[in-house]
Amino acid sequence: MVKDQVLAKDWISVAYSQDIGTEPVPVTVLEERIVLFRTQEGVQAFKDLCIHRGAALSLGKVVDDCIVCPYHGWKYDTEGKCVKIPQQPAEQTIPPKAKAIVYPCVERYGVIWVKLEEGALENETAVPFYEEYEDSSFRTVHAEPYVLHAAAPRVVENFLDASHLAFVHDGLLGDSAFPEIPDYSVNWKENRYVSDEIPVYADADGSGNYATIYYTFEILRPMTARLKKVNYSNNQILSMLFTVLPHDERKTTVFALVTRNYALDQPDEYFRDFQKRVIEQDAGIVESQKPEELPLDLQAELHLKADRVSIAYRRWLGELGVTYGSDVTGVKKR
Repeated sequence: MVKDQVLAKDWISVAYSQDIGTEPVPVTVLEERIVLFRTQEGVQAFKDLCIHRGAALSLGKVVDDCIVCPYHGWKYDTEGKCVKIPQQPAEQTIPPKAKAIVYPCVERYGVIWVKLEEGALENETAVPFYEEYEDSSFRTVHAEPYVLHAAAPRVVENFLDASHLAFVHDGLLGDSAFPEIPDYSVNWKENRYVSDEIPVYADADGSGNYATIYYTFEILRPMTARLKKVNYSNNQILSMLFTVLPHDERKTTVFALVTRNYALDQPDEYFRDFQKRVIEQDAGIVESQKPEELPLDLQAELHLKADRVSIAYRRWLGELGVTYGSDVTGVKKR
C-alpha cells in the first residue's frame, strides 16, 4: 500500500537505462514492489505480482516481449494483458481480469522514471527538464547509484545545502576557512524554485583548483533537484541532476548526473569517482540526523538566511502535502 499519494503521482527515478535489459529487475518504490524489463517497445514497469497466485514476476523471464510468471507460466504482454495460460487449451478464452498492473514508465537522460499512480501533481509538466544533457558542448557522467539509510527528503535537502560544503567536504569541495554564505533569494520560476547565484569559495570538482564558484540551486520536484556551478574566470560549468528513489522511509538510492563543459577528453571515471567521494562524506551525516524525518514545521528547527533553499524545499513539501519521510507535525496542508 503506497503511503504517500503525492509522491505516487510524481515521476520517480528507479534505475539507469543501462542497467535494465531483458532480464527482469525487481525494485521497491515507496514500499511497492515493481519489476522492470526491456522489450522492443522500451522499458516496462509492472507491479511485481502475478495475479494468479501472487508470485513475483521478477523471478520469471522475458519471452517474445512478454514477461512470464515463474510459478505457472502465465504470460503477460506490454499492456499487462495475459496472453497465455499453459494450464488451459490454447483456443479457450483468457478471462479479461487476467491482467498484470502496469505503471507509466519513460526513459530520459539515461534514467528510467516511473509513476505508481495516474494523474499529475500540481505544477507538474513532465519528467524534470535537464537542458545540459542534450547540449553537445557538455558531457554527462552517470554517477554510481548510492544507497543511504535515510529518509529521501533528508537526502534531497542535503544536496540543496551550500553551508555544509566548508565542513563536511573540507578539502574536497569547500574550505573551512571560508564558511560564510552571502545573503541570497529563492524565487518561484516556471514551476520550480530557483535560487540566486550564490558565490562560494570552493573547488567545483575536487581537482584542487579553488576559486569563487557561483552556485545556483533548483528544486524541480519533491525528489529531484539541480545544481549549476559556474566559474566565471574561465567559463567552466559543472551541472548536476540529482534525483532519488525512496524505497521506504529509511532507505533511499541516489542517482546523480554530473555534466561538464570542460575537460571533455578527461576520463569519465574521474568525475564518477569524485561524486562517489562526495556522497560518501554526506552519508554519515545524513544518516545520523534526528529526527529521521525532515521537519516541515519551520518552527521545529533554527534557520539562517543561508538556509533559504532548504526553507523553500520544506515549505513546498508541506504545501504539496508530502508526508513520506517528512515530519508534518504542526504543518497545515492546503
